[in-house]
Amino acid sequence: MTSKVIYKGGLRTEAEHLKSGSVIITDAPVDNHGKGQAFSPTDTVATALASCMLTVMGIKAEEMQVDLTGTNASVTKTMAAEPRRISKIDVVVEFQSNFSDKEKKILENTARTCPVLNSLHPDMEKNISFRYK
Repeated sequence: MTSKVIYKGGLRTEAEHLKSGSVIITDAPVDNHGKGQAFSPTDTVATALASCMLTVMGIKAEEMQVDLTGTNASVTKTMAAEPRRISKIDVVVEFQSNFSDKEKKILENTARTCPVLNSLHPDMEKNISFRYK
C-alpha cells in the first residue's frame, strides 16, 4: 500500500505516505464548494507533473554530472466542466544554470517522458516550456 487517505470533514482530506509518514492536506477549491485553504486534489495532479519532471531531470542531471540546483517549475491548471476535469496544465521550467545545446535537449526529452506526463489522459492539453538563464 502506498498511502492512506482520510476524509476529515468540511471537504478536507489528509493523505499519509505510509513509508515516510509524510502528510498532504487537500481542500476543495473555492470554485467547487470549498475554502481553498490547501492544494485541491486536482492541484496535486498538476503539481505532481512538475515534480515528476524535475525529479527525472534530476536523475538524468546526476548521470550527466550537471547541477540542476535551483531549477523550478511554475504550474497553471485549467479546469473544464461537464464533466468537471482538468482540461489543461501549463508547466514552465526555469533553469538557473547554463547548459550546452546537447544537455538542454537531453534534459527536455527526459522531462517529456516522465511517468506522470505519460499517465495523464491524452485529451488533456499539456503545455511544457523551458527557460534558460
